[in-house]
Amino acid sequence: MRIHDLNLVRSRSEMTGWPDGKFLIDTINAHSFVMAQRDELFAEALMKADALLPDGISIVKACRWLKTESAPDEKIAGADLFAFEMRKLEEKGGTCFFLGSSPDVLALITERSSEVYPHIRIVTYSPPYKPAFSPAENQAMLDAIHAANPDLLWVGMTAPKQEKWLHAHWPELQIHCHAGAIGAVFDFFAGTVERAPQWWIDHSLEWLYRLIKEPRRTWRRYLVNNPKFLWLVLKERFTHQ
Repeated sequence: MRIHDLNLVRSRSEMTGWPDGKFLIDTINAHSFVMAQRDELFAEALMKADALLPDGISIVKACRWLKTESAPDEKIAGADLFAFEMRKLEEKGGTCFFLGSSPDVLALITERSSEVYPHIRIVTYSPPYKPAFSPAENQAMLDAIHAANPDLLWVGMTAPKQEKWLHAHWPELQIHCHAGAIGAVFDFFAGTVERAPQWWIDHSLEWLYRLIKEPRRTWRRYLVNNPKFLWLVLKERFTHQ
């Protein structure tokens, strides 16, 4: 995967033109770009999504510097996607399915949704915490989604697991709605993890806020993979024809 290969959504305004029906949305940032270099299935999942959002200022700036065809105008985070899709569903009413996270987090999501999005019916499923699911576990998740017949589907299992799960089971998913892999947004919305204040977001410092708040969890992402991302961008800049 190269930066030049990414077909990114350029701005939030493009989101209003997405078609109704079955539609897969993923996000990419510097961390996931680096992970995709050594995970072919993850790279394939990202590249084959119907829409790929630039969830990181590093991706935005790299595209501009490399002058790629789909250089985005702005960062569009998973939280932005979540707010956009939930507001849209709230206006017409319907069912939203949350797959992933713990029962406690899902209970908090359900509780908060009843206050913020009272016209959305919430259905949740917490899969087992393990590196890989058995065929029976995968089928149980699919059956739960199909039984709910959702109008919106969110998967939050952290990257790359969530993107690879959606990609692998996309042909089997009998849904008529948008689906997105949004990881940390489950915790942000539940309130179990605090998202950066707007000032930090506006000044492209959300990554620094997360590093300060959760150094043990995020140090590798920002202090190891960000330099790797910079190296990959420089390499692409001087080898791309």
